[in-house]
Amino acid sequence: MRQNLAILSGRAIALFARLVTAVQAVWRGADPGDMRQRIYFANHVSHGDFILVWTVLADPLRRRTRPVAGADYWGSGLRRFIGRDVFNAVLIDRTRTDAASDPVGQMAQALRQGSSLILFPEGTRNLTDADLLPFRSGLYHLARACPEVDLVPVWIDNLNRVLPKGAFIPVPLMCKVIFGAPMRLDPAEGKDAFLTRARDALLALRPNREAAA
Repeated sequence: MRQNLAILSGRAIALFARLVTAVQAVWRGADPGDMRQRIYFANHVSHGDFILVWTVLADPLRRRTRPVAGADYWGSGLRRFIGRDVFNAVLIDRTRTDAASDPVGQMAQALRQGSSLILFPEGTRNLTDADLLPFRSGLYHLARACPEVDLVPVWIDNLNRVLPKGAFIPVPLMCKVIFGAPMRLDPAEGKDAFLTRARDALLALRPNREAAA
């Protein structure tokens, strides 16, 4: 019963997201039908970011793709049902009280079990005027732990205007989810060089090609 409710809820959320945002998926260098495992790494401006990415994936990809999210936000009440049951999210304990709550270890385990992931390397929502916050090191360490998995940059455009901070009712506006070419960590590549390359790949997908902040 709970599983059926989760499936129906997921379809309803995807439909609602499409109705509100008229979201368009734009694939630049990534094949939308490729069934290989992927780590989709995206800019982060709203709690609805992963929903929009998840919504535009084809059904076979959607079923195996899990968002990475903070357990403190998605770990209780209705949010817990949506996070755990509907989206099967990898819920990260950001307080890291013990070794079992290591975020990279949790994400790597999900990948080894066959899932793809949606994650946000900024680590928190960007509420500034900058295009992106500095990337945290998790994406690099995950790429090292699972070097065989493609990393796909994803730019989410306009969602911050649909659901700004503090808003409960979304404003209907058109959004785009832009997927870039897959990349991987070079074995000889250091952390700073890799994170700069990943950040540049994400910024290159912006519809407005102004200089990065």
